Amino acid sequence: MRQVGTNLPKIGTYNRAVVLDVIQLNDGISRVEIAERTGLTPQSVSGITRRLIDEGIVWEDGLSRVLTTGKPRTVLRVNPDAGYAVGLHFDPVELVSVVVDMLGRPVAMQRRAVPADVTPAQVVGLMGDLTSEVLRLAAVPRERVRGVGLAAPGPIDQDLGMVVSPPQLSTWRRVPIERMLQEAVDLPVTVDNDATAAAIGERWSGVGRGVANFAYFFFGTGIGGGLFLSHQVHRGGSGNAGEFGHLTVVPDGPDCYCGNRGCLERLISPSAIVAEAHRRLAGGGQLGGVLADAYADEPARVDYALVGKAATAGDPLATELITRAAEWLSCAVVNVVNTVDVDLVVLGGHTLTHVGEWYRAALAEALANRPIARRIRVVDVALSSLGADAAVLGAASLVLHAAYSPRVTALLTQ
Repeated sequence: MRQVGTNLPKIGTYNRAVVLDVIQLNDGISRVEIAERTGLTPQSVSGITRRLIDEGIVWEDGLSRVLTTGKPRTVLRVNPDAGYAVGLHFDPVELVSVVVDMLGRPVAMQRRAVPADVTPAQVVGLMGDLTSEVLRLAAVPRERVRGVGLAAPGPIDQDLGMVVSPPQLSTWRRVPIERMLQEAVDLPVTVDNDATAAAIGERWSGVGRGVANFAYFFFGTGIGGGLFLSHQVHRGGSGNAGEFGHLTVVPDGPDCYCGNRGCLERLISPSAIVAEAHRRLAGGGQLGGVLADAYADEPARVDYALVGKAATAGDPLATELITRAAEWLSCAVVNVVNTVDVDLVVLGGHTLTHVGEWYRAALAEALANRPIARRIRVVDVALSSLGADAAVLGAASLVLHAAYSPRVTALLTQ
C-alpha cells in the first residue's frame, strides 16, 4: 500500500476514537485525566466528550473521589445501553450467536448445531434465523443494533468479505459471506477470522484490555492466533497474520493439509490428540487407567474431553499426551515471543476447557527461561477471561472495535 497523507476530518475522527478508547478502558475517568493520557489539549477533549455525551455514547457519572486541588472533577463512563452488537461464531460443527452491550457484556446467547455437508447458503440462513432469535431473547430492537460481527474459519479476504477455502470446509471456495449475511440480516456486517475476532474481544473486554502488545492463541477445531502490536490489531499483507497453528515444531513430523510438515495444529489439535490416543491404545501395553478402561469398554468413548479429564485425574497415557502437547505449544509460543516481542500471551477458545491450566503452567515456565529478552522482562501468560465463548464475544466486539477503536491505518488511506 502506498504511503498517503491525511486530512483534518480524519484526524478529528481518530482523536474521537482515542478519547472513547481511554474512557472505555478506564472505569471512570475525568476530562483532565483524558487530556493527560492522550496528549490532546483540554479544549479538544472537552469538545469531543461533549459530542459523545450528546450522542448518548458517554455519560457523566458523578464526581471523582480522587483528591485534587481546585474544583471536583466529573467522571465520564461509556453508556452500556447506548447501543448493542450481535456476534456470530461459525464453527464447522456449531453456530453461536450473542448480543452484547457497549461494554462488550453479553445480554443473551443462543447455540445451534451445524448439520454435516451444509452449504454456504444454508449456513447464512441459519445465521439469519439465529440473529432474529437472539435479538428477541435479548429484547433488543434492530434499530438499536449497531451491526453484526461474524467470526469464521479463515483464510478471510478482508477487502471482499470472502471466506477463502477453509480447511475444515472443503466445498467452500471464495464464498462472499459478508454480502450474503448482510442481505440476510439487513444490518451492517463485519467479518474476520475466528482467532483475530477472539483477540479483538480480549482487547475490548478481557485480559488484553489496555495491553499494547499481546499474542492470542485460539484453540478451536484447529489452532489459530491474533496479534495486537502497539495497541493495533496486526493483520499482515493479506489480512491473515497469526496462523500460529502452522508454525513447524517437528521438522520431520506428520504432513499437514497446509503443505508443510510437523505443524503445531497437526500435532496438538483435538483430533490429533485423540488420534494419537487411539493409536497408542490400539497397540496395547496400556495397563489400567481411565483411557485404557474406556477404550476396552468402547473405543469411541475416548474423545478429547475424556483425554483432558483423564490427564487432570493423573491417567498415565493422558498425562503423557498433554505434557507433550504443552511442550510443542511452548516451542511455538517462545518463537512468537522472540519474533514480535509481546508483553502478554493469552490462551483462549472452547477446546481449552480441561487443559487450559496445564498449558498455562507449561508456558509460564518456558517464558521465564527461554525467550532471548527474559532478563529484561518476563512475558506474562494468561487464560482468556472470556472462556469458551471468546470467539463469539470477539465477533460482537468486531462491531464495537471497528466503530470506536483508534486505528492508525484509517489515517493513512484515502
